Amino acid sequence: MRLAPFALLALPTMAGLAQPAAAMPVPVLALTSPDLPAGKDIPVLFTGKDFGCTGGEVSPALDWHGAPTGTKSYLVTMYDPYRPPQSGWWHWIVADIPVAAHGLPRGAGNPGGALPAGAHNVRPDGDAPAPRYYGPCPDKGNPAHHYVITVYALDLATLGLPETATAADYDYATSGHVLARGQIVRSYRRP
Repeated sequence: MRLAPFALLALPTMAGLAQPAAAMPVPVLALTSPDLPAGKDIPVLFTGKDFGCTGGEVSPALDWHGAPTGTKSYLVTMYDPYRPPQSGWWHWIVADIPVAAHGLPRGAGNPGGALPAGAHNVRPDGDAPAPRYYGPCPDKGNPAHHYVITVYALDLATLGLPETATAADYDYATSGHVLARGQIVRSYRRP
């Protein structure tokens, strides 16, 4: 099933996967990326380099501001709702980002990348072999996929999850702890 582009912001993306319709809206954080300009496809440098893709697989820089009082840490995710299986595919999760951070530098999601002290990459999906960034690599011939990048302001300093934790575990651990959320959606279609 294809969703209308405006519906992407309402997709289940961590922390609130099953919010009831009457739930209070979460305040918005301002999220931008100097590497992923609005209205442009994701540049090849930030796309995948496996399964026939030849991108650079470098995680993009992200900047955010506007966290509410009480924020103690941040969580960043990148999700492709169109990727099979039907539940989509998580490309990137960074947890326990300290409150003093207001972004991630380019390459932070790569092995040896410069994450803020205390932050760590999480193995984003069940078939991902390591905790790192996995660039977009939709199947050849597919229409453009839309990648939802989200930053969450949390009222917890750390989520305290083990290395084996899954995206579902992070969703559960953040439930009820999200103070604000910022999202950008960028597209990529494999040539």
